[in-house]
Amino acid sequence: MKAAVYEAFSVRPQVTTVPDPTPEVHGVVVRVEATGICRSDWHGWKGHDKDIELPHVPGHELAGTIVAVGRDVMRWRVGDRVTVPFVGGCGACPQCQSGNQQVCDSQFQPGFTHWGSFAEYVGLHHADLNLVALPESMDFVTAASLGCRFVTSFRAVVDQGRVAPGEWVAVHGCGGVGLSAIMIAHAMGANVVAVDITEDKLEFAKSLGAVASVNAASCADVPAAVVEVTGGGAHASIDALGHPATCFNSVASLRKRGRHVQVGLMVADHAHAAVPMDKVIANELEILGSHGMQAHRYGAMLAMIESGALAPERLIGRTVSLEEGIDILTAMDTFETSGVAVINRF
Repeated sequence: MKAAVYEAFSVRPQVTTVPDPTPEVHGVVVRVEATGICRSDWHGWKGHDKDIELPHVPGHELAGTIVAVGRDVMRWRVGDRVTVPFVGGCGACPQCQSGNQQVCDSQFQPGFTHWGSFAEYVGLHHADLNLVALPESMDFVTAASLGCRFVTSFRAVVDQGRVAPGEWVAVHGCGGVGLSAIMIAHAMGANVVAVDITEDKLEFAKSLGAVASVNAASCADVPAAVVEVTGGGAHASIDALGHPATCFNSVASLRKRGRHVQVGLMVADHAHAAVPMDKVIANELEILGSHGMQAHRYGAMLAMIESGALAPERLIGRTVSLEEGIDILTAMDTFETSGVAVINRF
């Protein structure tokens, strides 16, 4: 099969021919119809993920068609249209047994723990537990764009953030995760404040439902600006970027008993960010992480998409070839892209 492979961290991947995958006894092989390009892939390519062994094929936001099925798989057949959470569970550990496959003790992640979806085919493990059937009404590009960004944002807003109608929600960072969170929080009936450093992304955020915005590039005190806009601080605030500054600002933007949800990855030099713990204690704030979403929770999100309450296709910036996808991946630290880029030509 054709795949994008890198032999060393931070060295440009090359499109080459590699052996096709074969399914594990509990897994399947999927023909990749579309795969998103995510900043998490960039972190992996830079060597920030300890699970990656070289040479490596990135890619974890995928949708496609099953072409081979392991002998122990019961729920899936060749020809089924599927997607998969970016964190898969083993089904046997205490976390999986409690329904929290997103923090499985033996989790697998295509594009990290094994070769991913920047390829014509990808192997997926523990298929009966982790695969998600796609509605016939959903095209593969839209399904791939759900990836880790939209589903992670859904869990962050709905499950972890517990956002309720009428609440104020601040979203720090208007990339793919942040824009997804804005759309979802708006659909939940919240008033959303978008925070970013570029006006075009803030304007796009308003078109998705944000009622106010703060330009962090020209604002000397972002938390104070959010507190002013919201009349006392956000009920829930989401760091969708993953930077010490946005993490701090998110926590400091909360009103008393507010909820901070950390979605953006904090890795490498950013792994240990400063947090205004004095405010956390005095104001009884909650600090929550959000790490993907379980396959069994996709139904609620897909129902909102099919009803028209959510429109993830609006977040798609462009579709590209595998070769073009490499260019986008290696330049992701510039934050110049707008919207989600999806590879759909191999």
